Amino acid sequence: MKAAVHNYHVRMQRVLDHIDRHLDEDLDLDTASGVAAFSKYHFHRQFTATFGLSVYRYIQLARMKRASYRLAYRDAQSVTEIAMDAGYDAPDAFARAFRQRFGQSPSSFRKSPDWEPWLAAFGPLDNARSKLMHKTYTPDDVTIRDVAPTPVAIMEHRGDPATIGSTIQRFIAWRKASGLSPKTSPTFNIFHSDPRTTPPSEYHMDLCVGVDRSIEANGELIEAGTIPGGRCAVLRVVGNTDNLEPAALYLYRDWLPASGEEARDFPLYCQRFTFFPEVPEHEAVAELFLSLK
Repeated sequence: MKAAVHNYHVRMQRVLDHIDRHLDEDLDLDTASGVAAFSKYHFHRQFTATFGLSVYRYIQLARMKRASYRLAYRDAQSVTEIAMDAGYDAPDAFARAFRQRFGQSPSSFRKSPDWEPWLAAFGPLDNARSKLMHKTYTPDDVTIRDVAPTPVAIMEHRGDPATIGSTIQRFIAWRKASGLSPKTSPTFNIFHSDPRTTPPSEYHMDLCVGVDRSIEANGELIEAGTIPGGRCAVLRVVGNTDNLEPAALYLYRDWLPASGEEARDFPLYCQRFTFFPEVPEHEAVAELFLSLK
């Protein structure tokens, strides 16, 4: 029975991965059911029963999420191009759908996103994706490395984690103005607070970029710092890298007590290697670092 359930979930996961990879293409019921190797006559009900929303609704939300990321974080594409990539025949149809879902026009969202309705709108999509994305980590997933010290430029985020998108926008704009492309300058986050136990107003996280020269602040509050070198337990996370909490819990709650190691006095941090929407969401990659004595 367990093997049958696992096989079923693998086939459904294959559908989600296919949708992620082909958001620019026609995605109909025949194609999705074929990827899952299920009868198209029953697949729609199976998908809805598994994920809590229809295939059509899931695809709509996935395209709209990618579009909203491109609006907020990528300025190379016009609103018209983003609308077409989201499956709309005309920008005004995209604008109506966007406003209905988020309470802002695409242009207004690009300039100053309101993140609270954005988070609420994607609740059903995040819930659907989490149904089959419970990663079970094992000690074999953790490696111990000696890492070199890394000089970084730091932009702090302080306050509600729900508003981190605004800080990310500023961080991306500052990096672009400073010529610090993610392709050549590594990206890190340092987690000073646990969002489960810290009041939202006191939450603290650093957005960092590795640097090898002095950096101009260009009107932003940018600090110079160093991620210290030394021994680290490293856990690689592939997919859903917006939520590193399960990986962090595994390191602290399960791996560390069983390992016989002792944590060093530096916050948990991660390095981000690939980013949504440049890659499909399930292909985003990050590594979580726990500093050891």
